[in-house]
Amino acid sequence: MSGTPLPFDPADMPEDATGAAGDLARVKSAQAFRTISEVSEELDIPAHVLRFWETKFPALTPMKRGGGRRYYRPADLALLRGIRALLYDEGLTIKGLQKMLRERGAKHVVAIGEGLESPMIAEDAPETDAARPVAAPVAAPMGASAGPAIEDAIARLERLRDRLRAAV
Repeated sequence: MSGTPLPFDPADMPEDATGAAGDLARVKSAQAFRTISEVSEELDIPAHVLRFWETKFPALTPMKRGGGRRYYRPADLALLRGIRALLYDEGLTIKGLQKMLRERGAKHVVAIGEGLESPMIAEDAPETDAARPVAAPVAAPMGASAGPAIEDAIARLERLRDRLRAAV
């Protein structure tokens, strides 16, 4: 190695980046573009899933170079974090996420991925006990194991019915 000083202090680098010379190339600036394999590794999402999400979410548009090689910008990575959080952690469906992107925008999904906003939409937030209407008794008794789940479903349906009546 030459006597030229490094532009950084290797002691300041993360432990996993101080190994072989090839590992130094893996440390990138937060503003650097990333390949699909780097994004896949960072978010723990297979590359084929990332490509699939591009077809389902028009807001996700990585830059493509010759040969179709994808380069994800920092904004793409932030959006992917939000998509991942909503689909994997919150259990939202692809259709539900598409609707959220249409109605609330990509900035909302990014904010969720960064932990700045709650993933719950105000209309979907659970009601407090004080505001929750009392469920009507079930006409036919159910099995003991299914009873609470069915009663809860009925109560939710009744609240939705009341909301619809109020809206019309």
